[in-house]
Amino acid sequence: AQVYYYAETQTTHITYTDGMEVLHFANNQTEKHFPDGRKEITFPDQTVKNLFPDGREESVLTDGTIIQVNSDGTKEILFNTGQKEIHTAEYKRREYPDGTVKTVYGDGRQETRYPTGRLRIKDKDGNVILDTKSPPSQLVHGQKCPLTD
Repeated sequence: AQVYYYAETQTTHITYTDGMEVLHFANNQTEKHFPDGRKEITFPDQTVKNLFPDGREESVLTDGTIIQVNSDGTKEILFNTGQKEIHTAEYKRREYPDGTVKTVYGDGRQETRYPTGRLRIKDKDGNVILDTKSPPSQLVHGQKCPLTD
């Protein structure tokens, strides 16, 4: 291995015979550059970020939260609480462990789907424009439907 130390920046740069490079910075940040093009950065707070050659990114925070950014720009956040958040150009969606799914669209409209089948939609100003209260599948045959009757 070749080891270089840059005194001005207090950085150590190690190049291994297999092509891997490791950089240690004064602030305790470490970067590993792998021969396949992947980079792994360990930040001073021990957050670890992997950068892949295809443009994907994955960060693992110290609390166990995982953030994945796909090459198309979509982002998934897996929280240590079991919640999951998905960000796309069109919407942001949070999925809860109980099955509840909340989606906020680019135009500000909010949609909440509950595990019971209930659906609530709010406009950009927060006004409820639809609330099914109970899903149609739970209506007894012949019972009036509050949405259509």
